[in-house]
Amino acid sequence: MTDQSPIRPIRSSLFVPGSRPRAIEKAVGLRADMLILDLEDAAGPEEKAGARMRVPEAMAHWAECYALRAVRINAIGTGLEAEDAKAASDAEAIVVPKVEGVSDLRAARAFLPEDQPIWAMIETPLALFHLREMGEVASELGVTGLIAGTNDLGKLLKTQGRAPLEPYLAQIVAAARAYDLTPLDGVYNAYKDETGFLEEAQSGKAMGFAGKTLIHPSQVSGTNSAFGPSKDEFDRAKRLIAAFELPENREKGAIPFEGTMAERLHLAEAEAILKQVEDTK
Repeated sequence: MTDQSPIRPIRSSLFVPGSRPRAIEKAVGLRADMLILDLEDAAGPEEKAGARMRVPEAMAHWAECYALRAVRINAIGTGLEAEDAKAASDAEAIVVPKVEGVSDLRAARAFLPEDQPIWAMIETPLALFHLREMGEVASELGVTGLIAGTNDLGKLLKTQGRAPLEPYLAQIVAAARAYDLTPLDGVYNAYKDETGFLEEAQSGKAMGFAGKTLIHPSQVSGTNSAFGPSKDEFDRAKRLIAAFELPENREKGAIPFEGTMAERLHLAEAEAILKQVEDTK
């Protein structure tokens, strides 16, 4: 398959319950980078059929906004996934929960349109052991990103709190970066705890995550700020680009810059920061 890398930065990725029509309507104005209509955890057994029926309407409604329009189907092997995917044929991406290995990705690919990107949720200890194999087939199968399913992962690993999870989250980031995928951090459940949420978002950015999945609209703005470049980062990036554009520096691989040695890779990072700001205006 062709490169499935996202064409825009994904900082904030909001799960929207497929069982709640009002939430689907309100999501348009939230400025999330990705909206994920959730047919899995946010829809109980008796709500799944109704949630599936709302998918085409939600995709059409969300076409009015900037966000990447995605659907989280039910897990491979539940017997619900194929019908979910059929209903989500107009989605710009499919989120597949509880992916444990290449066989799950191939199973998903078999009933999805060839050009519909997959975001794989890493939620089990077994999945961690298969990250390399999944990365190796990501391009072939149209996998765009990896999403840390921190609730299930923490439960199965029997960890308590965020800190013990971080070594496992780092594995997800490393695999994503190694295979040119976008890594998204897991959700923060205590949505009224703004301080704790922002601390976790900043921690996720420091770990290398590109963005964060969210369970509440109030978390979108803080996530966009946490994962976007700061004003200082933006201003420094502009100065670095200007320095490399000086006639005496245009052909150099590295230059002295504000007390450090800046290389071409730092120039590329600076250009990416400017592009990210431009893409999200």
